[in-house]
Amino acid sequence: MTTGATSEPSSTASLDKPAPPGPPSGVVTRDQGPPSGPRLVLGRLFDLHTVSLLAVLAILCVVGAITAGEQFLDTNNLQLVLTQASVIGVVTVGVTFVMIGGGIDLSVGGIVALASVWCTTVATQEYGMAGMVFCALAVGLGCGLVNGVLIAYGPMVPFVATMAMMVSARGLSLEITGGSTQMVTVDPVLDLGRRSSYVFGIPPLVIMFAVITALGWVLLNRTTFGRRTAAIGGNPEAARLAGIAVKRQRLMLYALSGLCCGIAAFMLVVLSGSGQNTNGNLYELNAIAAAIIGGTLLTGGRGTIIGSVLGVLVFTLITNLFVLNNLESAFQQIATGAIIVAAVLLQRRSAAHTT
Repeated sequence: MTTGATSEPSSTASLDKPAPPGPPSGVVTRDQGPPSGPRLVLGRLFDLHTVSLLAVLAILCVVGAITAGEQFLDTNNLQLVLTQASVIGVVTVGVTFVMIGGGIDLSVGGIVALASVWCTTVATQEYGMAGMVFCALAVGLGCGLVNGVLIAYGPMVPFVATMAMMVSARGLSLEITGGSTQMVTVDPVLDLGRRSSYVFGIPPLVIMFAVITALGWVLLNRTTFGRRTAAIGGNPEAARLAGIAVKRQRLMLYALSGLCCGIAAFMLVVLSGSGQNTNGNLYELNAIAAAIIGGTLLTGGRGTIIGSVLGVLVFTLITNLFVLNNLESAFQQIATGAIIVAAVLLQRRSAAHTT
């Protein structure tokens, strides 16, 4: 016999049909998911550190306008600043990848010198611009692969391996040139450095630098290669347990750095019209310093291409201001050292607050 009373739903029935997830009634919530689309791109391009670097660049421009006036704001001077930043900037892109991966590369200056003199030998110039470009890229990539093999499969400490490469590359470049300057006689190469080849007032080397920067940004932020690089830099053992081939990734990072050195070597040959064993002097210091200023951690795991490029522009502008105001290079080196120390201290403070 049934009754009119209704029975309460059993716990079993409630488990069979769980309530759909959602916020309690009457409570307004906001989307807490990660940003996507344009918000993600803008967030990565214009974080607080990037905005700070842009502010520093703006201050340097104001100082230049006040102290050097029209000489600083002249179009020729601005073109010169961007051109000088382009060569070391390409090297810095490669160094940034290595540093994010937890490594260091002290050999970039030596590799630039070796690639520049090798691609300007008489035998190489007989093959024209294509032969010179191929030679510069091959030498840079080959040196990077040697570094990668020694570090990843040696295994050797990156500091020791890249220092050995730096000394060896310098010595080999001196042996090739005999201490003399090798002049470029290939007209298409020389034409790239002339004003007649500028595109809407922009030097070709600056365009090359912009393309390398864009490719580096995409590689770091939009590919698995970039995510693996940050992973092995943050925690190599965790990355290995996650299935990442740590040794192969390190090999590829140093190969990429060497390839960037080869590109920079050809750009330097275009800029100077010659190959010398002294090319790339102190590039390793400048590239590492620019990456640190841009927010790349010395311990690895974090860094940005945009920040490194802005760091290059900061140092290049400082150099230009010292030259225009006839200040001694000693003060420039002191200022560079002080900026590096300040950047490292800010990184440590930021890391302490994050922890």
